[in-house]
Amino acid sequence: MSTENREACSPPSGRAAMKKGLPKQFQDYRNVWVFIELEHGQVHPVSIELLGEGRKLADKLGVHLAGVVIGPPGGQGTANAIADAFAYGADLSYLVESPLLAHYRNEPFTKALTDLVLANKPEILLLGATTLGRDLAGSVATTLKTGLTADCTELNVDSDGSLAATRPTFGGSLLCTIYTLKCRPQMATVRPSVMATPQRVNRPTGSIIRHDLKMLEEEIATKVLAFFSDCDSTIANLAYADVVVAGGLGLGAVQNLQLLKDLARTLGGDFGCSRPLVQKGWMPFDRQIGQTGNTIRPKLYIAAGISGAVQHRVGVEGSDLIVAINTDPNAPIFDFAHLGVVADAISFLPALTEVFTKRLEPRNLEKFVQ
Repeated sequence: MSTENREACSPPSGRAAMKKGLPKQFQDYRNVWVFIELEHGQVHPVSIELLGEGRKLADKLGVHLAGVVIGPPGGQGTANAIADAFAYGADLSYLVESPLLAHYRNEPFTKALTDLVLANKPEILLLGATTLGRDLAGSVATTLKTGLTADCTELNVDSDGSLAATRPTFGGSLLCTIYTLKCRPQMATVRPSVMATPQRVNRPTGSIIRHDLKMLEEEIATKVLAFFSDCDSTIANLAYADVVVAGGLGLGAVQNLQLLKDLARTLGGDFGCSRPLVQKGWMPFDRQIGQTGNTIRPKLYIAAGISGAVQHRVGVEGSDLIVAINTDPNAPIFDFAHLGVVADAISFLPALTEVFTKRLEPRNLEKFVQ
């Protein structure tokens, strides 16, 4: 190969060299922000988890961690959110209150958050990958013309100070770390239950910076006519279950799903499945566990007949205790399970259910929990 061709094929400069070329208008961006999501006055758990991660990033960068609260005035919701932000590690909080923010609507929330960013210049902005968070993050990133890494499973700071946002790609078969080098803020979303919940430390409220929403109702196209709670919904909510029992192709037939349900009911938990069972139509999508389904962090996760591909591992590896049941001793799930049982799930699950049923009988319950 000629010298000319070798130079043409040589790799581009590294990230550090590219970061030195950060446009001048972004060079004074500092601090880590976490958007505190409110659901009708209640802080969403993912915001607490992000405060824990944000604290780690801020400490590594030597900057402040801020909680961003957006909501209606006069209620306890925003006040409690501010208190939670400080209790879980924030150094300061930004507050935008307006009657226009009583219910989530994309336009006023986007206006509030983008104006805050432009006025105060954070280097990193984190949001939960919830229905609300995904909608807001996408529109804010587009308005600010910056990068957004969605559904991250790991956040870190590289040696040059760049946010290293890692997420699965190619259907979950690979993990990819993404950098935003030429724009600010660096934005990322994280699903609920992916990160650990930090310890709450009650402490006095710190600095609160208030910002006005410069918008009129007439400028907002969407209107909220009514609100209907989904508390009575039949849709599974696996992300918040303490015990989850899940099955894969190793169960062999749709009727064997009852084995999962029996064990889950005995343990007072919920049941789910791997992606192939949803593709077969055996279970609805809301019960799928993995990168393309639910990310869970239960106290106990029992996987029956699941091979444990990368996309499934990403969805469950934060569990306190993973018990894997599989006939294949070389199944990938045994690489990250805490306990492994080489057995046929179809015969092992009923035996396990029987043992727990006897163990959890009222006369044995007190002995069991000691």
